[in-house]
Amino acid sequence: MSVIITGNPGVGKHTISKEISKDLGLPMIDINSIAKDAGLFEKNEDTNDVDISKLEKIIKRKISSPSLIVGHLAPYVLSPNQVKKVIVLRRNPYDLISVYKKREYTEEKIRENTGSEILGIIAHDAIDQFGAKVFQVDVTEKSILEVTEKVLSIINGKSVSDEVDWLELVSKQNDLKKFFAY
Repeated sequence: MSVIITGNPGVGKHTISKEISKDLGLPMIDINSIAKDAGLFEKNEDTNDVDISKLEKIIKRKISSPSLIVGHLAPYVLSPNQVKKVIVLRRNPYDLISVYKKREYTEEKIRENTGSEILGIIAHDAIDQFGAKVFQVDVTEKSILEVTEKVLSIINGKSVSDEVDWLELVSKQNDLKKFFAY
C-alpha cells in the first residue's frame, strides 16, 4: 500500500515528498508528470484540465509496489485499497497569494486556488475518498525539516492530524470578498 502526499498547488507537496521518499526508501510517483507524459492535459483558458478516467487507469498500472505518490489529483485517481495513509498539506491562504504571484498565476487562478484552500476542497475530497486514512498537516511557517518530521510521525502512527480552518481565519479578517467573487 502506498502513501499519498496531496494538497493545493504551492503547499510544498513535491519538496516534502522528495524528503519523505528518501527517508522511507520509497519510489516517488508524480501524478502530474504521468498525466503530462500521457498527453492528458487539455489547455482550457489559464487552467489545464485532465481526463481523470484515463489517468486513473494509467496510475493503477504504474502502482505495483508500495510507493510515495504525490499530486493534487490523488483523491480523484486513486482508490482506498491502494492507500495506506494520505497526507494533505495545508497552507495559510494569505501566504499562498505570494507563491501564486511568483508563479505568475492570473488573478482568477489565484482566487480559485486560494478559495479551494480556504474551503479545504482537496482535504474534503480526500476524506470523502479515503476516510480515516487522511491526515492534514499545516505547513504554514514551518521548515522543510519540521514538516518532514511531522509527516513521518503520522506515517509511523505517532502523530495526529492538524486542525485546519482557514475559513474562520478569513472570516475574522473580514476578507471573504478578497478570496471569493460573490
